[in-house]
Formats: sequence, structure tokens, C-alpha cells
Amino acid sequence: MTHTDTASLTQQRWQQIQQRDPAADGRFIYAVITTGVYCRPSCPSRQAKAENLRFFDNTAQARAAGFRPCLRCKPDEAPGATRHNRITQLCRLIEQAEQTPTLQQLADSAGLSRWHLQREFRRETGLTPREYARAVRQQRLQQHLSGAGTTTDAAYAAGYSSSSHFYADAASELGMSASDYRQGGHQQQIRFATGPCPLGRVLVARSDLGVCAILLGDDDRQLEDNLRARFPNAQCTADHGLADQLRTVTAMIETPHQAPALPLDIRGTAFQRRVWQALQAIPPGQTRSYAQLAATLGTPTAARAVAGACAANPLAIAVPCHRIVRGDGSLSGYRWGVERKRALLEREAQGVKDD
Repeated sequence: MTHTDTASLTQQRWQQIQQRDPAADGRFIYAVITTGVYCRPSCPSRQAKAENLRFFDNTAQARAAGFRPCLRCKPDEAPGATRHNRITQLCRLIEQAEQTPTLQQLADSAGLSRWHLQREFRRETGLTPREYARAVRQQRLQQHLSGAGTTTDAAYAAGYSSSSHFYADAASELGMSASDYRQGGHQQQIRFATGPCPLGRVLVARSDLGVCAILLGDDDRQLEDNLRARFPNAQCTADHGLADQLRTVTAMIETPHQAPALPLDIRGTAFQRRVWQALQAIPPGQTRSYAQLAATLGTPTAARAVAGACAANPLAIAVPCHRIVRGDGSLSGYRWGVERKRALLEREAQGVKDD
């Protein structure tokens, strides 16, 4: 390596240390001459001056030169282990805080920039810190609404800063009003209708917020049983007035490139909702693998969790989990049957050819 190449590499490494770039972890180690310790590039400790640094390719070289490992960034541990521990600590911080910490407070606690914190947090959990905090607040709210005390008490105990924010979010967080949730959902009204479609029989169910279930099958009674199992405390009532929604679902099957969208009431965990939102962004006629979808979400190691979210999808067609295939392009499982999945993909592929 020439002197110019060495100088360029040193400058690049110095920039990565200044940025505390976690992507550089495992690529090199730096040691601080004045303290006698060696660190990984993302170390959150106070940064030393450039003239006091030495670079090594690995920890063994740093130890052989007489340096000891940093107790804060633990450079002898695998990079992923350090990230996991750091994000786990931040998750506990969010869970234990009475008020949700700001992104800057979390970044300061981790010794990272806000940008790096967002990237690391999403890579480890599949969610942004804000999404994780919202999921924690939702869980707290459900717990407090199930106990004694007023609805307002439950809102403040869950971490809402004002009752106005709580009432603005309650329906989307709970899928129903807070008062209905306190009664176990017994007051919630879910209307449904069944009918024929090109894939057999279809059930469309709607809450006050939008379509909350689209189920496929061959038997109306079984479809109704599946709906009631999903909403065990709701009042599920057949309603022939949902004929328009049935026609829209049929159009989504027959002409997926032209069908209108339905207003949806999507209920699930924060991660499930992120997966389902990403599924809706896949155009008709295209497919993705579980790994590709996980990478799109910024969680390349979460392919199995993505598969679980796809399997839990209650909105067939509208949330097109049928567009997910195996890495080799072959068909994977489908909640409503692989043959229906094949039929849907063939129709969508034909639509692309016709265009």
C-alpha cells in the first residue's frame, strides 16, 4: 500500500470514528495512546485527538501492542452483540419512563447521533424508537383500561401528556372507543356480509373505522366462525348493506390494476402494521421474497418475523400478502390456500401483459 493509500485509509477511519459509524465496527480497531485502551469505531466515549490514535485491523493486534479493551464499547464482543445490548437498554428505558423520552434523549443515552440511533434501533427491533414507544404506550393503555380508575387516569398512566391527545388517538390505538374497550369490546359493532368471488366465497367485515377483515374460503359458516374468533367480544351482525364492499373486493381480484381502494381498519402490533403497509406498496404483477421485504423495512435479519406477520394478515387481497414468495421464486404458504395464491398471482401477471 502506498503512502497516499495509507493516508486516505487513515482519513476514512478518522471520519468513521467522528461519526461513531456502527457500520465500521468489525472492520478495524483504534487505540488511544493517552489512555491505553482500544475501542470499536462506534464507541460512545469522548473522542480523542487524531494525533493520539493508532489503528489496528483487529483486537489481537491492539492487545499485542499493549492496549487494553474499552469497558464502555467492549470491542472484544461481536458487533451485533454490542448493538443488541445497547438497543435492549434503550427499550427498557422507554418502557420504564413515565413520559416517552425524546429521540435526542435516547441518542444521548446511547452515545450515538440521532440518525445512527434510528438505523440501529430499526435494524434490531424492526421499529423506529417512536413506533416502539407508541406500542409500549398502547400496551400500558390496555392494561390500565382493564383496571380500576377513570379513563382519564388510564390515559395519563399510559404516558399521554393530555386527554385531548388520548381521545384523538384512542380509536386508532384500540380499534374502538376507550369506553367500549373497558367493557371488553362488548359494545363494538362489526357488520359483515358473505358472497361469491372468483376464488370461492369471501367474507367482508366492517367496523366504524373501516373494513377490518376480508376472509376467503369455501363455506360461509366457517368464515363467520373465523370472524367471531378474531373478534370474540364484538357484536358481529350480518348486513346486506355491505354489497358495495363485496363488489369492490371482487373487482380487486378480477382487475387488480384498476380496482378502487377500501377504507381499512388495520389492527395488529406495531411491527405487523409496518409489514402490512409495506405489502400494500408492492404493485400488482410483482412479488417479493420474505428477505427482500425484511430488507425494505430496514430489518434484513427479520425474514422469519416478516413471515409471521404475513401469516397473521386478516385482510386478504387488500393487504396483498399473496405477493410474497420464497427466495427462489416458488410459492410459499398462504393462509387461504396455495391454489388461491397461485390464481391471484396469475391474474396479476396477466394484467401486466395486457397492459
